[in-house]
Amino acid sequence: MFFLKELPSRRMVEGYADRFDGVDPAKVLGALELMRAGSLLIRELEAYFASRGLSQLRFLTLILIDREPDRTSLTVGEIAERLDVSRPVVTRTMQGLEQAGLIAISANEDDARSKEVSLTRTGQSKLGEVLPGYFAILHRAMSAGEA
Repeated sequence: MFFLKELPSRRMVEGYADRFDGVDPAKVLGALELMRAGSLLIRELEAYFASRGLSQLRFLTLILIDREPDRTSLTVGEIAERLDVSRPVVTRTMQGLEQAGLIAISANEDDARSKEVSLTRTGQSKLGEVLPGYFAILHRAMSAGEA
């Protein structure tokens, strides 16, 4: 998260940038604006997911499983590799999704040490409920400033 409500002025950034060789104040300001916009977008998405009984991580886990065109499941290991969180966090997330009835975890037929994770009908329904608003938020974020 980026916690500045008000970005520094161009003058302030130029004052700091003058101290360092090769620093372009416009690029620094652009990066700060990008960080602020990203933070606001993440906050909006987190509030949206929370209003639908999910978190960003739970949503992303469901999407990872759903976005595979030729498969109906992923292994726990595959999910862990595709998320930027620790393995224990993935495990807790899976447990919560399973308890909520959004995923089913079963033994892998080819590897007894591995588990397969698939969406349940409830999980598919939850995605169907959440995806329109998710895409609307992303579209609105990228349309801001267009006229």
